[in-house]
Amino acid sequence: MNLSQETIYHLIDAAIEARKKAYTPYSSYQVGAAVLTEDNQIITGANVKGGSFNLICCGERMALLKALFDGHRKFKAVVTVTNDGATPCGSCRQVIYELCQKAPIIVANIDRSYKIYNAQDLLPHAFEDPKTKSNTK
Repeated sequence: MNLSQETIYHLIDAAIEARKKAYTPYSSYQVGAAVLTEDNQIITGANVKGGSFNLICCGERMALLKALFDGHRKFKAVVTVTNDGATPCGSCRQVIYELCQKAPIIVANIDRSYKIYNAQDLLPHAFEDPKTKSNTK
């Protein structure tokens, strides 16, 4: 899917705003995310990291889970914003692979510079259950 520069920056700005809502009292590492749904709604999320680091929700999964809860099943883009432009963690990559195989994954930092990936770039050997198929294939 080709996105306009204007749309990309609009999504990055939404993720930057979402990042401000992150709950990271111990790590101070904030992640904001935005997903663009098939009907052009923008759903955002931010990471929640408490004292037990295995009981967290990353920003990317937060945004996608909110979108799923609201009934969205197809996505045009996923954006993640960190202070250093880090790519999503392994768990987020798997969720992105399952839900957003055809959507561009835009990884940005807070100065709005970005790189565009696809799900296969980020997780070339993703788990796939042969009995099920991604809703974006």
